[in-house]
Amino acid sequence: MEQNIIQITGGMARNPLVRLASPLNMAFAAGEHLAIVGPNGSGKSLLVDTLLGKYPLKEGHLAYDFSPSSTKTVYDNVKYIAFRDTYGAADANYYYQQRWNAHDQDDAPEVREMLGEMKDEVLKRELFDLFRIAPMLDKKIILLSSGELRKFQLAKTLLTAPRVLIMDNPFIGLDASTRDLLHGLLQRLTQMSALQIVLVLSMTDDIPSFITHVLPVQNLQVGEKVRREQYLDSLREVEDSVGIQELQQRIIHLSYGNTNYDSTEVVKLNKVSIRYGDRTILRELDWTVRRGEKWALSGENGSGKSTLLSLVCADNPQSYACDISLFGRKRGTGESIWEIKKHIGYVSPEMHRAYLKNLPTIEIVASGLHDSIGLYKSPKPEQMEICEWWMDIFGVAQFKDKPFLQLSSGEQRLVLLARAFVKDPELLILDEPLHGLDTHNRQRVKRIIEAFCRRQDKTMIMVTHYEKELPATITDRLTLKRNQ
Repeated sequence: MEQNIIQITGGMARNPLVRLASPLNMAFAAGEHLAIVGPNGSGKSLLVDTLLGKYPLKEGHLAYDFSPSSTKTVYDNVKYIAFRDTYGAADANYYYQQRWNAHDQDDAPEVREMLGEMKDEVLKRELFDLFRIAPMLDKKIILLSSGELRKFQLAKTLLTAPRVLIMDNPFIGLDASTRDLLHGLLQRLTQMSALQIVLVLSMTDDIPSFITHVLPVQNLQVGEKVRREQYLDSLREVEDSVGIQELQQRIIHLSYGNTNYDSTEVVKLNKVSIRYGDRTILRELDWTVRRGEKWALSGENGSGKSTLLSLVCADNPQSYACDISLFGRKRGTGESIWEIKKHIGYVSPEMHRAYLKNLPTIEIVASGLHDSIGLYKSPKPEQMEICEWWMDIFGVAQFKDKPFLQLSSGEQRLVLLARAFVKDPELLILDEPLHGLDTHNRQRVKRIIEAFCRRQDKTMIMVTHYEKELPATITDRLTLKRNQ
């Protein structure tokens, strides 16, 4: 008789707010490795939470069989890395810009403390080598880059040797070499132990070869579990090229507001160095971004990409000790942080992590008009129309009155992208903008970025670990290396 690790029959959550559209019937059998796939907001996380017993059932039956594990509880046997937009959850004490403020880091724990006791020395060594954990051990958790934070969380969870490991978009935010190494490690783990893996994926091209079955989810409906090869054969990507072209024309022909600068140099860094204690993040960096240029900023996890962008956006206190000019004005010559930010549209993992405001979604978008986390100044009616216009462009207009934290992480990312574009900024800074988006929305946002870059005198800096995510309008590149 086949052993089912997790089996639910006719399951329906008691709470209608977390209920799938129809009763859930699904079995996860011994020896299987499962990918749960579907578009943003389709119900993937609701499915996982239901399977783990987070939501009491109104009807149906949920059963577990974790043998050969010696314990029977879900807590002991199942580990779920449910990253908030895959970048780690923020606690109540975390705030935007905290990573850059050294005086607020004293009470933050170090990586060594957070890893806890490690019993399997062989697995420990392999994970430490894979994720380069040793150099992080004495770092404060708050100082980890988004990619380093993901590596830490993956290592910490894998060291517990669970019976079932569920991971939400595990490859997102990792540089290319680490993605390949993680893929290889997970494949080896599936061959060496009783571990079974469930991946929750937004991108259909992220389904690794060790996955045996795929469970599609769409519109809060869970489809039939099929073998990986059968699912991949059924995929037929069809892009609405006419709709995309109309979308791009709307952006290109959007009327221009008044620009407040005429410098040909938008960003100028002169021998800029950033250090935290004995660690050097940036070393004597010279970089000039001229008006109209579109830059791709790349480098492995922890190389300083987000730190560099924090200097440009005036979020890093060390920026005032550096020789930096923005829009032709040298930093520290009397301009306020708000005078800098009013020219810049920005989205980043740090911003998403800090956005815990459960405001109506349109107010989140409107906060981009004043560069605030939350809305503290009522927009004018014409400004609200602009907010709705950009929400429509990004396909989230239907959520305008819905509380932000009730959206899926992918939908939240689309809202924060609309927030970045809402003031038609002269300088657009996009730090991993497409991460967490499904295939359709990645295509849509990439075309939006390309259209925006075709507007007169627009300048862009974009960070991504996926070459194919870069728009065709890229004109220049900067690659950072650790400690260089």
